[in-house]
Amino acid sequence: MNSLALLIIALIVLACGYLFYGRYLCKKWGLDEEIGKTPAHTVDDGDVDYVPAKAPVVMGHHFSSIAGAGPITGPISAVALGFGWLPCTLWILIGGIFVGGVHDFGALVASLKHGGKSIGEIIAANISLRAKRLFIIFSYLTLILVVAAFASIVAGTFGVTTSAGDPAASPETNASVAMVSLLFIVVAIIFGALVHRRNAPVGVSTLLGIAAIAICMVIGMNFHPLYFTYGVWMIIVGIYITVASVTPVWILLQPRDYLSSFLLYAMLAIAIFAVFAGHPSLDAVPLIQSDTCVTPVFPVLFTTIACGACSGFHSLVSSGTTAKQLNKYSDAKPVAYGGMLLECVLAILTICAISYAFAYNATAEVPLEGATSIFAGGIAGMAASVAGGVGSGMYNILFTLLVLTYSAFCLTSLDTATRLARFMFQEFWIDSSKGETPDNVTGFKKLMVNPYFATILTVTLGIILGFTGYVKVWALFGSANQLLAALGLLAISAWLANAGRKNAMVVIPMFFMLCVTIASLIVNTRTQLGIISAGGADWGPYVQVVIGIFLVILAVELAYEGVRTIFGKKKEQAA
Repeated sequence: MNSLALLIIALIVLACGYLFYGRYLCKKWGLDEEIGKTPAHTVDDGDVDYVPAKAPVVMGHHFSSIAGAGPITGPISAVALGFGWLPCTLWILIGGIFVGGVHDFGALVASLKHGGKSIGEIIAANISLRAKRLFIIFSYLTLILVVAAFASIVAGTFGVTTSAGDPAASPETNASVAMVSLLFIVVAIIFGALVHRRNAPVGVSTLLGIAAIAICMVIGMNFHPLYFTYGVWMIIVGIYITVASVTPVWILLQPRDYLSSFLLYAMLAIAIFAVFAGHPSLDAVPLIQSDTCVTPVFPVLFTTIACGACSGFHSLVSSGTTAKQLNKYSDAKPVAYGGMLLECVLAILTICAISYAFAYNATAEVPLEGATSIFAGGIAGMAASVAGGVGSGMYNILFTLLVLTYSAFCLTSLDTATRLARFMFQEFWIDSSKGETPDNVTGFKKLMVNPYFATILTVTLGIILGFTGYVKVWALFGSANQLLAALGLLAISAWLANAGRKNAMVVIPMFFMLCVTIASLIVNTRTQLGIISAGGADWGPYVQVVIGIFLVILAVELAYEGVRTIFGKKKEQAA
């Protein structure tokens, strides 16, 4: 099959999903009836987290935060495991429309209906305080792992050495990407000040911002003196995300994510052009599970491809930051449901890039290896097929641009994850049923809910884990992330049940994701036990076994409480 045909079919399917299923969800959830002010207008926190913004700005933040590296690395990892392009594509399309889109959209709507509060508070209001605290413990630990991983990825992308201390493959490219990224942050701060404090028109400011990004890229490609090591960049990144997590969103989060979204949109446009220009055959990639594949497609496919189909991290973004910035209820569908389906497009484009890279690697002296090179090289190679192919000036420029965009994905997800972890840590200590808020608690709780303390603790734990080997437990992240998705769907289901609304469109995906998570955890635990029994294992497999068993118990416990709430409420309504 031709990759262009695959892309066109995927675009049609996703467009139909947005138009028809998205409209159905709006009707069933009562979103069309909602005309009041959103929490961004009604909650006053001094413009720190609750700051209303126009739909394109919120969309920029939301899409930049949820995309991360997931829709690129997930499909590449799944194909590398030998799952085949057809199972990957079906999960991306079906999962995106009926699972991931429902998850992201539902989390945003539920948060809006609860004053912009996070999934943890939604669980407390609709299930129990105990369930909330269990959920927050799990979510916080997962976010620490995200901070560690993405800080390491960013430091590795910027540094002249790797995490192991070895020389980087392309130190000049890394220094260039670092310079552009730092200049980009300065531009974002200026943009935020102009729009939110000087009331400059968003349209004019956007054009100036895009021009400034182009200038930053030119400067960074020709002047990049920051040749720091991986370790130095880890410290710098830690300082940056500490500041970014506690500053008002209009200073950095909103403008940086909004402007960076244009890099992402440009990347999507380039990738679509590349597929039309190169349209490689998919024959280089197995259609279905390859003969050499020893990994079970179920459940591992569904935890390997998370972002791009369904990712638990998205519900934390929807309810943690996006709900606090949404200007009006009608913006929820394009931002959350549309943002998820746009991520599906990126995942499909990644499969197209893989098809080119695999065919290229069959004859290349220097193959494309690693997620960044496969994606950037695949897209740049397809696009440059009209101008000399690999090695041409067009290829080199596009490759650098795509690597820069990839690092922008990671950086936006990194400081969003830090802010979310700060929210989670603060919320753990508050019992809303007793009227507690960060402003009225006293004693030990006062310290725990302090945003600076919560942020510094989060960043310290994340950076230490990044230095000491998060990769030893990274295999658990896919399952943990999908457990977050299952619990997010559980919270949405409980809210809909309590509100007296139909929730089958959420309950079914919830049970599916629970099955996927538990099965995947069992598979991983068996694998780690095999490593331990073979002897010579370090601490990683032991930790994975313990955490894996804990996550299974947590999933069953929370599912029991949630299902009892959901079906108990249905019995009350029937009576």
